[in-house]
This record gives sequence, C-alpha cells and structure tokens, in this order.
Amino acid sequence: MLKVFEYAKEKNKDAAEILATCRILEMDYITDENSILNGDDIIDLDSYFTKIKEEELQEKPIKKKKLKKEKLKTNEELDQEKYVIYKDNMTVAEFAKNLNVSPAEIIKKLFSLGMMVNVNNNLDYDTAALIATDYQKELKAEETQDKSNFEAYEVRDEESDLTSRPPVVTIMGHVDHGKTTLLDTIRKAKQVDQEVGGITQAISAYQVTCKDQKITFIDTPGHAAFTEMRARGAQITDIVIIIVAADDGIMPQTKEAIDHAKAANVPIMVAINKIDKPGVNTERVMQELADYGLMPDTWGGDVLYTNISALNATGIDELLENILLIAEMNEYQANPNRYALGSVIEAALDKNVGPRATLLIQNGTLRTGDPIVVGTSYGKIRSMKNDHGEEIKEATPSMPVIVTGLNETPIAGDKFMAFENEKEAKKIWQERKLKCQDDQCLPKTAMTLDEVFSSIKEGAQEIKVIVKADVQGSVEAVRSSLEEIDVAGVKVKVVRSSVGMVTESDIVLAKASGAIIIVFNLTVSNDMKACAKEHNVDIREHNIIYKAVEEMEAAMKGMLAPEYEEKPLGEAEVRQLFKFSKVGVIAGCFVHEGKIKSNALCRIERNGEVIHEGKIKSIQREKDSVKEVKKGFECGITVADFNDINPNDKIKAYELIEIKR
Repeated sequence: MLKVFEYAKEKNKDAAEILATCRILEMDYITDENSILNGDDIIDLDSYFTKIKEEELQEKPIKKKKLKKEKLKTNEELDQEKYVIYKDNMTVAEFAKNLNVSPAEIIKKLFSLGMMVNVNNNLDYDTAALIATDYQKELKAEETQDKSNFEAYEVRDEESDLTSRPPVVTIMGHVDHGKTTLLDTIRKAKQVDQEVGGITQAISAYQVTCKDQKITFIDTPGHAAFTEMRARGAQITDIVIIIVAADDGIMPQTKEAIDHAKAANVPIMVAINKIDKPGVNTERVMQELADYGLMPDTWGGDVLYTNISALNATGIDELLENILLIAEMNEYQANPNRYALGSVIEAALDKNVGPRATLLIQNGTLRTGDPIVVGTSYGKIRSMKNDHGEEIKEATPSMPVIVTGLNETPIAGDKFMAFENEKEAKKIWQERKLKCQDDQCLPKTAMTLDEVFSSIKEGAQEIKVIVKADVQGSVEAVRSSLEEIDVAGVKVKVVRSSVGMVTESDIVLAKASGAIIIVFNLTVSNDMKACAKEHNVDIREHNIIYKAVEEMEAAMKGMLAPEYEEKPLGEAEVRQLFKFSKVGVIAGCFVHEGKIKSNALCRIERNGEVIHEGKIKSIQREKDSVKEVKKGFECGITVADFNDINPNDKIKAYELIEIKR
C-alpha cells in the first residue's frame, strides 16, 4: 500500500494528477495526497496510465505526402481555432473532448478551484469559460444554424484572415444610354457588336485591372433582373453606376434604375455619357438627378459624378479611379482561406457540357473538384473558366467564373456553397430539395399589411411603401400623407411613387425591398394581381386618401379592421310588381340561380348596371313569409328602403365572409 503522494513520486507524476485520475476511476474515497492506495487501487491506476500511453502512441501523426493544394477551412474549423463550443448540461468528459484535452487535465484544474468532480458531472457556463481561458480560447454557446439554409448562414471570419477584395460594380440606366458600350471600352472588346440590335441580351460579368487593382463589372439586361436577383437573396453588388446620356437626360427607366439602386442600399455613382455630342448640357442633367435625390459631390452632396464618352473612351480613367476611391473608403474584404460562397449571375443548359453557370465568388476560394450546392442543384466542379474563357484551377473572392459539373441548371440569383466532402454536400442538397418542395420554392421577402404590426414589435424602424396613382397631384398627396404617419416612432418610407398602372417592375421592387403597394384611383389588371400573388406582394387599392392613411395607421397599431370576401348566393329576375301602401313595392320574381335569403345583402342591376345596393327585407311564397327561396321557384321580394324597381331588373343576393388574417 502507498499514500497518494508516494505513488505520484514513484510514477514521476503530480499528486493532483493522481487525485484527478482517481476521480475518473470513481475512487471517491481517495480525497487528498495522504489517502492510502490499496493493491487493487494501484493495479487500476497502473492499467489506466498504460492504456493512456498506448492511445497516445496510436494517435501519433503519420507523415503524409504533401498535398498539391492547401486545404481550405470550413466555418466549423475556423471556429475551432479560437472558440470552444459549450452546450447546456455539458459533462466534464464532453467539454474535455471539445477542448481536445484529457478529462484528467480538466478535473485537475477543477480540483485547483476547489471543485470535487468526476467525468460525468455537469459544468456550468461560467466555470467552462474560466477553464477555456487557460487554453487561450473563448467559450461560445452552441448555435443551431441551419446549414441547409445557407442564404441566411452567418459567415464568421477572423480579422486576421480577411484580405481586401475587388469591388463588384453594376451599371444600370435607360436603354441605349451606353451601358454595354462603356463596358466594351473598359475591356477594349466589341461585345456590343455581338448583341441583337445593340441591346444586352444576357447577364455578363467581367474583371478589369486599374492601377494594379481589380474591379469586377456586372452588366444586366435590366434593373428588374437586378432586383429579382436581390429578391432571391443575392446581394451581389457593392457599387451601382447610374449611366445617363447627356443628350437625353433622365428617362422613365433611369428613374426606375435609381429606385432599384437605392433599394439595394449600396453606394451610387453617376456616369454622364455621350458628352462628345454637340450642344449637350451636363449641368441640366446634374440638376435633374439632384432633384431625384442624387446630389453631386461638387454641389455638397455625396454622389460622385463623372463625365464620359463611352464611344471615345473620354473620362474612363477618372471613372475607374472613382470606383477605387469608393472601394478604399468601404474596405471591401473577404477570407480566401475558406470554402467558397457566392451567387449565380446567369445559367444555361449547354447541349455539349450540360448545365453551365456563371458564379460570382463572394467569399472563400472555389477550386475544381469541390463539391458544391447551388440553389437546389448539386455537383462537383468539373471545369472552371474565367471571363476570358481561360481554364483555371481556383477562383478567389469577387471573381466571376463559368463552371460545369452541376446536375441541374440553377436560376440567376441562387446562392451557392462549396463543401469539404461529397457526403456533406449531398446531405445539404437533399435537405434543400425537400424544403423546396414543401415551400414550393417561393422566397417570401415582401410584407403584407397584416404583418406590419408584428414587424414593428420585432423592432422595424420603417414600413416601406410603393405609391401608384392616376395623376401626379394624387401621387404627391398620397405620398406626403403616408410619410406623415408616425406610430410608436416608426415611419412610412416611400421607396417609389409614380403615375400609371402597376407594372411587373413595381412588383419585383416591392418583393426585393419588402414593400406594400398602395394604388390610388386606378384599377389593377388581373395579370398584375396574379403576378403580385406569385411574388407574395400585397396590393391595396383606394380612392379616398384618408382611407389609405387610416388603414396604414390601423395596421401599424395592430388594429386592422377585419377583411371580408364576397360570396354570391343567388340571382332572381323581376317579372311583375305589386304595390301596397303599407308595405311598398313587392317584386314578383323568379329565382334563376342559387337561392335568395331574407336579410341577405343584394345588388339590383338594370341593363348590366348596378342601380342600388342594399338588403333584402322580406321574402314571400304565396301568402307566407319565408327565410329563403331556391332556384326554380317564384317569390315576392321586398328590398329595404328601395321601391324604384322595374320588370326585368336582376336582384343578386350575396353575403360577406370574414377572411382569417
């Protein structure tokens, strides 16, 4: 028999380590270094230390051949370098495993803190945090991020891993104002000659170099496509350039482009093009744009203006320098040492190579052979080309690349994520496919009026609205009335206000910016109603301004009035009239459709026009009063407070059913 300190000396170990090991082996009767170890205790301890030594020998790293490419890091691996994960009711053994140390080492540290524990005891958060600091790690509570929903996946990068990346620039403006010509001049290539009628037919992306710094340009076929991509969760651009022809000035599509650029909430630049044309007035164009909220920096605003001629390459260097200036101010960064994440710019099915997608790398590095999930498609990167059509092996942040190897053609705006192994990628892909079937792949970003109060309770600072009206005076009146509403410090923000019918561009903008469309003194076409329903956009029609304001205020206060849906009951034709001094006019009718019910709401139509809306007061069959009369029977109908009924008039009965909000 030996005392603990004697056994420790014999084994060349610390007495505290022996005590910690005794706790692991559940020798709770061994309490201090003077406790006696009997023969069985010594055998158990010897066996334990022998086993530990054997395990250590087995775990010695085997030298491997140097890999051709450096292994990238996942979110979890990046976390493990600095953090140790804690979950509720974590045991000492589980915590030791997460910390990658032996349980005995943790028990030893807890002993020094005066805590008598074994491997199965639970650790509270504060104690675990204290132990973690001894290993230069921070404790982080376990997160339940859904990796299959990588659109909402939070990317965590250490400051030391971040490097500067090229800015991503989108050029927008009115048709034929020179977007593609500008890109062609920058790239010194005549892409415009390949386009039908000189109009851009597909989304393209290019990377150019200016002063040894790269800039990525994205050319879109229209701002609606740009916003549709944002509506799918693809915030692809860092800077938007609004291009305006000096001889045309602001055009309808220019205004729409500005609305879409503002909704993206990114820095905006202006390029005034075609200054080489005779008689152009750039000051007039600047004033028009300033009136639309783009105040030039030379006038005390914050928008950089550049006068250019895309055709003659005038002002191009200054434009590129201004882009780099904004990029320097905003410090665009990414981590090239992780698996790639990004968005689809365009995709197509190639009869020779199968699905082909142009991807924009937004973070990390994408390499040939990487397993990848794109939207609801999956594959391994078989080939990768840059914007010059050259085969490459890897793509870094802000780089556009064309890839093959997917099993399906994705959609522009789909997000993608690369993974370390095929098993994980396939699992995520299958989860996304199932989720897509359940959700019918309809991303819901727009807000309905019913959801306004909930969003305010969750901390929303503004409610976004698009105003459409019949005349400019109505637009201004509705806009100013809505912007004056202030409920609990939450304001209404009008993201677009214009004259004319609701268009698909309005619906796409509402979806992307989470706005409600308020329509005043206009009718919404059935096509646009169907489009709004498809995009989950709420359209509200009004013809009285204060009613629109009242409805918005009620929604913001959570007091929105019930909404009703009209349900037709039946229709009767007036064939004969009976006049009585006490009762009034009784219409002798024949019920053609459905049934007519007493006290039901009704409309009286004459020659296809509604002449009265009211309520059915009573119904008679022969001499008896009845509650309802069905199709194929005659009856006498009295309408409340209305006697101006003629033969052949139609009485249409209906009721209002409350729609559950």
